[in-house]
Amino acid sequence: MIFQKRKSGKFFLVAIIFLGIITCLSPLALAQSEKIPRGGTLKIIYSEPTHLNPAIVSGTPTGLPGTQLFAGLVQFDDKFQPRPYLAQKWEVSPDGRTYTFHLLKGATFHDGKPITSTDVAFSLETVSKNHPFGVAMFRAVEKIDTSNPHVVVFNLKHPYPAFLAATHPLLLPIIPKHVYGEGEIRKNPANIKPVGSGPFKFVEWKKGQYIILERYENFFRKGRPYLDRIIIEFVTDPAARTVTLETGATHFIPYSYIGSPEDAFRLEKMPHLTMTKKGFEAIGARAWLAINLRKPPLDNIKVRKAIAHAIDKEFIAKEIVMGFGTPAVGPFRYTNPFFNSTLPKYDYNLNKANQLLDEAGYKQKADGTRFNLNIDWIPGTPNQSTCEYLKEQLKKIGINATLRPSPDFPSWAGKISKWDFDINLDVVFDYPDPVIGIERMYISKNIKNLIWTNTMGYNNPEVDHLFAEAQNEQNFEKRKKIYHRVQEILVDELPIIWHMEVEYFLFYNKEFDGIPLDVWGPMNPYDTIYWRKGKVGP
Repeated sequence: MIFQKRKSGKFFLVAIIFLGIITCLSPLALAQSEKIPRGGTLKIIYSEPTHLNPAIVSGTPTGLPGTQLFAGLVQFDDKFQPRPYLAQKWEVSPDGRTYTFHLLKGATFHDGKPITSTDVAFSLETVSKNHPFGVAMFRAVEKIDTSNPHVVVFNLKHPYPAFLAATHPLLLPIIPKHVYGEGEIRKNPANIKPVGSGPFKFVEWKKGQYIILERYENFFRKGRPYLDRIIIEFVTDPAARTVTLETGATHFIPYSYIGSPEDAFRLEKMPHLTMTKKGFEAIGARAWLAINLRKPPLDNIKVRKAIAHAIDKEFIAKEIVMGFGTPAVGPFRYTNPFFNSTLPKYDYNLNKANQLLDEAGYKQKADGTRFNLNIDWIPGTPNQSTCEYLKEQLKKIGINATLRPSPDFPSWAGKISKWDFDINLDVVFDYPDPVIGIERMYISKNIKNLIWTNTMGYNNPEVDHLFAEAQNEQNFEKRKKIYHRVQEILVDELPIIWHMEVEYFLFYNKEFDGIPLDVWGPMNPYDTIYWRKGKVGP
C-alpha cells in the first residue's frame, strides 16, 4: 500500500497491489504462463442451487458456480489482505467514507459488452435490495458516482470498516445492468441462463444432473482460465460421491460434501487425492439450531434453554463428526477477534433441562411426553446424523421430535424461506466481518422470507441498536466491547442454539494444480486451476 500526499497536506491511502499488475505485464510472468498446461475438464460434485444469480441469494450451492460466472472488485490472499481483481487499484479517503475503485479497461461481459462503473453500481444496489444480508453489508452507502465508466466512487454515510471485505465476488458479483435491469429480478430468465463477467461462461444446466461452464476466451485476465470447462454434477447419494472421488471420475469436492467422516479418513490415504482444511477461513462455518420464535412452546425462553441443556456438544464434535468440529458457545466463532470468551455455557444437563420444562409449564404426560416439534436440515449433508442424535436426546426430556428430510436443497430452502419449520439445523457462515455474516441473522430489519436471514423472527431493539453502533465504530476496542454485549444478550435469549464450529475440508485430485487456497478457497474464481496433463505452449 502507498500513501500519496494531496495539496491539502493530508495523506490519501492508495491501495495498489503491484504484484497483480506485474504478473499481468512482465515478460517473465508471460513466459511462465506459457508453461502452464491448458485444457481439460474439472469435474466437481456439489449441491444443486436454486438458481445462478449470487446477487440475490446466499449460500455455497449458488456461490460456487457464481464465482466462476461473475467477477468481483477484489480478491483476498491467505492473510485476509485485498488483491486486485476487476479493480486494478483503489483508494480509501482518510475519514473512511469514500472508496474509489479503478476498473480494468477492456473487461467485458460474456455477451461482449463492456463492464462499466454503472454495472458495478447496479450490482451493489441489487445486492443491497435483494440479497439475504445485502442490507447489513451496504446500508452505509449513501451515493455512488459513475461519471467515469472506468471509475466507481462509493460515498458512505459514515465510516464502515467492513466495506472492502464485502466487495469479494461471492458477496458483490458484478452483473450486467443491460441483462438484469429490466423487470422483476427474481423472475429474470438470466438467473437460470446467466450472462456473467467471470472466467467461465454458462453453457447448460440439466436439472437434477449437472451444470456445464466453459472458458470465456475474452476474460480480462489474459491467458486465463487454463481449463476448457467445469462440470458441476449433482449426486445425492453420499456413498456414490465417495466412490466417484475414489475412482477418479470426480476431481473436486468442497465443503466436506462426501459420505461421512470415516470416508474422509479413508480417502485421505489415497495417493491420487489431497485433503486440505485451508481455504475456509473467510467463511467461518458454524452449525446451529435456528428456532422459529413465532411458534409455542419455542417462544418460551425456558424451553429453548432446556433444549440447549439436552445437547452434548462434546459428543457431537468428537463422535458424530469425528473431530471435524469444535463445541460452540455463542453467536461469534471462537476464532473471531470479537469473540467473548466469558460467556456462560449451557452444559449438558438433562436434570436441568427437565426442571426448566416443568417451570415453563410443560409437564410430562402419562406417556412421558410434553409436546411435539419438527426438525429440518439441509439434505445431503452429515447434519442428518446430528438430527438423529437430537431426536433421541429430546426424547429423554419428553419432547417428541419428528425429523423432516427434504428431497433436495431447493425444497429445503423453500420450506425455511416460508418460515415453515420449528427447529432448523443449519450450517451458516460468519464471513470476515460481523456486519456481513453475523448481524444479518439477528437484526429485525432482516426478518425476510429468504434463507440465511432472520427467519427465526427474533426482534430485540437493543440488539438492533448495538449492531448499528458497531457497524460505524472504527476503534477496535470500542467495537469489541459493543459486540461483547451483543453476545451476552443473544446467549441469554437463545434465538439460536449454537452447537458446533465446523471444520470444513476439501478433496481434490492431484492431476489438478493451482487450487485457490486463500481465505476464500472454493469460493474463488478457478482461473488459476490447471490440469497437469493439459497442453503446454501455444
